[in-house]
Amino acid sequence: MRRMISCTKAAMERTMKVQEVILRALATRITWGQAAEMIGISDRQMRRGRERYEEFGFRGLFDRRRGKPSPKRVPVATLEGCWSCIASGTST
Repeated sequence: MRRMISCTKAAMERTMKVQEVILRALATRITWGQAAEMIGISDRQMRRGRERYEEFGFRGLFDRRRGKPSPKRVPVATLEGCWSCIASGTST
């Protein structure tokens, strides 16, 4: 069973725009460089988007980072240690 796509209205509209531009480029009505410029991304990102679209279809165009924690996120224990040092006026 396929998972439902849940996203904001803006994300859905952007994905539909990207799909439309990719379809125009696949039909050779525009070049891939023009397609990238229309969307506001680099040529390399456009090639990656095309590959994801060809492999996964419409679902491949959504932002895959959505719903995942940032890799730069600081662990809670580290933050608590920092706050306790600040509160007590000491430095580690």
